[in-house]
Amino acid sequence: MFTPPSAWFTGFIPDLPTPFDAADAVDLTAFAALCERQIAAGLPAIVVCETAGEASTLSPAEQELVIRTAVDVVRGRVRVIAGAVSNATSHAIELARRAEDAGADAVMAVVPAYNKPMQEGMLAHFRAIAGATGLPVILHDVPSRTLRPLADETLLRLVESRSFVGLRDGSADVTRPMRLARHLPAGFRFLSGDDATGFAYIADGGDGAISEVANIAPDLCRTIFSQVRQGRLQSARYLHRRLMPLIGCLSRESPAALKFALSVLGLTSATTRLPIVPLRPAAQREVVRAFAAIADEELIDGVGA
Repeated sequence: MFTPPSAWFTGFIPDLPTPFDAADAVDLTAFAALCERQIAAGLPAIVVCETAGEASTLSPAEQELVIRTAVDVVRGRVRVIAGAVSNATSHAIELARRAEDAGADAVMAVVPAYNKPMQEGMLAHFRAIAGATGLPVILHDVPSRTLRPLADETLLRLVESRSFVGLRDGSADVTRPMRLARHLPAGFRFLSGDDATGFAYIADGGDGAISEVANIAPDLCRTIFSQVRQGRLQSARYLHRRLMPLIGCLSRESPAALKFALSVLGLTSATTRLPIVPLRPAAQREVVRAFAAIADEELIDGVGA
């Protein structure tokens, strides 16, 4: 039975890393374990082959393998959102089609980096991807990586097609959901793409967050979202503030810091793929200190054990 994305594209959704082994191959066993951990935490979906997944360094075959593994592991218990990350429209289309063939529930397409397309170019890029797949498309706007943002006016033109169901908003503009919601279809979802402002984004009308820190503390992130929705903003704000040192570490050296943090918890190797290199010792110590700052309240499973 088809469930519209509006029913599950909400709350905290982790942007999963892609584990690598010592031979630089994708570690599917570790990846499957990361998927199972998120299922156990009750989060509604997972994002694979995107920013934290080092998508730009994965071959199309590797991406398809990761997506198929995610689909096989989750068996419909959560939704799988697959990145179609490329600054070449033809390659993004190929990745979207491979994701659909692999069984993904939606694709996430990002504003092309490096090319710096004008707004008309972004419009044509996203429309071409949506026209090449039957899957719903989630837009990803992340100006810190692409330099040119997805303009509000371009977003409004895109959502004239119901193929576009949501936005991963990495702009850190917490006013965007409230500013645009009345102009968009009722089922369109706004999710923050920035952990540092994720609480404020949700409190100001956002529907959730695509999150790196949710990889580490999925239960806590689900609690924060639930408390915001219940109007318990003071409690949610307190928990989010306790996570801020860790969020700071993750944002400075993504995804190397995320992988190191998960390795501290014994969940996966800290191995990255060039041009990303493992975290420096000084930065590793910062992550450990960030863990120690929240271990006293046992906010993250495994910390302090």
